[in-house]
Amino acid sequence: MQPVSNPFPAVENEEDGLWPVRRHKILDWLINETRNQRFIDNILVEMCERLRAAGVPVARATMHFRTLHPQWLGARILWRPGLQEAKITTFGYGVETTSQFLNSPINEIFSGGREVRQSLEGEVASYPLYGELQGEGLTDYVAWPMEHTLGKRHVITFSSDTPGGFREDHLIFLKDLLPALTLVTEIRIKNILARTLLQTYVGPHASEQILAGATTRGSGATVGAAILICDLRDFTTISDLWPRDDVIELLNAYFDAMSEPIEKHGGEILKFMGDGLLAIFPLTDPDACINLLRAIKEAQAAMTELNLFNAERGHVELRYGVGVHVGDVMYGNIGSRKRLDFTVIGPAVNIASRLESLTKEIKRPVLLSKAFVEMAGCESDLESLGSHPLRGLDEPVDVYAFPQE
Repeated sequence: MQPVSNPFPAVENEEDGLWPVRRHKILDWLINETRNQRFIDNILVEMCERLRAAGVPVARATMHFRTLHPQWLGARILWRPGLQEAKITTFGYGVETTSQFLNSPINEIFSGGREVRQSLEGEVASYPLYGELQGEGLTDYVAWPMEHTLGKRHVITFSSDTPGGFREDHLIFLKDLLPALTLVTEIRIKNILARTLLQTYVGPHASEQILAGATTRGSGATVGAAILICDLRDFTTISDLWPRDDVIELLNAYFDAMSEPIEKHGGEILKFMGDGLLAIFPLTDPDACINLLRAIKEAQAAMTELNLFNAERGHVELRYGVGVHVGDVMYGNIGSRKRLDFTVIGPAVNIASRLESLTKEIKRPVLLSKAFVEMAGCESDLESLGSHPLRGLDEPVDVYAFPQE
């Protein structure tokens, strides 16, 4: 019988390098042909399909990533044969303390493990996941870390459904992909993190502008917008009287009540200013003014519910003032040479701010300018409060409010 040659011969001269053990067109594809693919899940799907076509019996694959997101600790991308798109599942903060996570091979890798390998044929102990995979007809499981820059560790897993599971040459082949896959995924993760962080701190539209290159001081455009400025009343007193954690909890709940309706109806929150916020509804949407009114009404209902909840816990009632105006604003980068803020400025913003301040004197929570009311076509639904002088303006402004119940 002819001896079988080793498809993965040992490197004769280590000075020539140790990787890759074997050149392959899948490795060439990962390095040279994925640069135009933006999404990691699409890369995972195509890679697994290529692996199966090359004879590597991959029947399930997952990637597990930790993210920097205000809601999600991490995400899992799952592929199985026949799926045109990978399944993405997000996990909230606190999942890392659950028994499901702690008693899993993923936690073992995140905790420093270099490899987890388990045959799924016969009796399987250890992690509950192995029993689930057995139930799916899988025969082998392996997990490895993907080491990103500065110690950021993520996880890749592969499972087989062939009798006997992965052969040694299959595992060598898969391991050979890890350095390239690590680089490919790190680039995409960095892009996702940059986009997520910008959306978290400056909003979706401003983040797209910044990512598109609007980073020069003074760059921007004049846009028409309905403007909403909101401020919490007596926050200084609350801060002085209540413990820090209670104040933060109150403030976050208030911002949730105000912000979610604004974002739901197409508004963009440009900034939180202490206990206040600035939002715009661009007039490129013909329903911008109506959407702003809907957002205010839903926010008021949410604040009523929040105050009922706070009262049951012995907390103070939260009061607020909202100023609304419409007009052209300068939308862009403003700040120092090294520190910029992507925001809106202009006379229209100043009027909205003055109206918000006027709520303290008139004792009405929401004040709207005549210019906004006329554009929204809602004058018959509102109460006219007459003309009022506003600081910094030569002429008084006609002011409207929601009818008092």
